[in-house]
Amino acid sequence: MSEDNRYKLTYIICVIGEFAKKYRLSDKQAFNYLKRYKGLSFLDDCYSAEHTVSLNDAIDDLTMICNRNGGGLS
Repeated sequence: MSEDNRYKLTYIICVIGEFAKKYRLSDKQAFNYLKRYKGLSFLDDCYSAEHTVSLNDAIDDLTMICNRNGGGLS
């Protein structure tokens, strides 16, 4: 695995954990929710921009993306 991919993976794992905390989910529940409502795809596709904002802003962005794709957390 390249170093860039390791950074991306570490970032995504961190964001999943913080998302889980915010919405009082387990890490597994947060992962499944983000996968189902395209939040993980968003983080992967937009990593270059998202990793430059605060975790709170990243979680807000994820919430918006997931809600647009049928998610219900707010």
